[in-house]
Amino acid sequence: MNRFDSSKVFQPVRISIALVGVWLLAATPAVAHHPMGGGLPANFFQGFLFGLGHPLIGIDHFAFIVAVGLLAAIERRGILIPVSFVLAAMLGTGAHLANVSVPGVELFVSGSILVFGILLAVKNRPNSSAIAALSGLAGLFHGYVYGESIFGAEMSPLLAYLMGFTVIQLLVSLSVFWVAKATILKPAIAGQASAKFRSAGLVICGVGLAFLAAQIVAVMFPAANG
Repeated sequence: MNRFDSSKVFQPVRISIALVGVWLLAATPAVAHHPMGGGLPANFFQGFLFGLGHPLIGIDHFAFIVAVGLLAAIERRGILIPVSFVLAAMLGTGAHLANVSVPGVELFVSGSILVFGILLAVKNRPNSSAIAALSGLAGLFHGYVYGESIFGAEMSPLLAYLMGFTVIQLLVSLSVFWVAKATILKPAIAGQASAKFRSAGLVICGVGLAFLAAQIVAVMFPAANG
């Protein structure tokens, strides 16, 4: 008789937490959210590259974008999920640039990763419209964080930055969407799809937990980050 081995189920979570934990210890805030090491882009080209780089070098943002693409692949009308996230991220960046104050935004970003990992891991999840709404809400927080690194830039690099992070987020999420459709969800292995998406969800949960724990520690012990 086959026995349930919990260590195998949670191994991806342990690995992801360990890797992200090492990255968090090694990274500085500039590396985490500033592709140019804390500086601002000076022209359109730099702004566009800046926008392309931000969602990729931030593991928290990248993990969420992957989760969005995977959920889009398994939901009916799932394409609404990445679209709502990307549009809302632009609004969130605009809110930051308009000096709208959102306290604890990094906690919400980390929490969104955990929530979307859970949505991937569970069997019964809300419908695609509800997930798209959650994706849009998360996009506001992620976009707000994006706005932090571009605050104070001139109009030309600022607009290029918005274009850059919009393009890269759509490219990554839709690439994940199409790859999942073509591989995990192909008829030959459709029966194994749930387990594969569940494993991916557990890994993303691990990333979300690691970042959420780091943010909670930063809030509770601010002197340690000074």
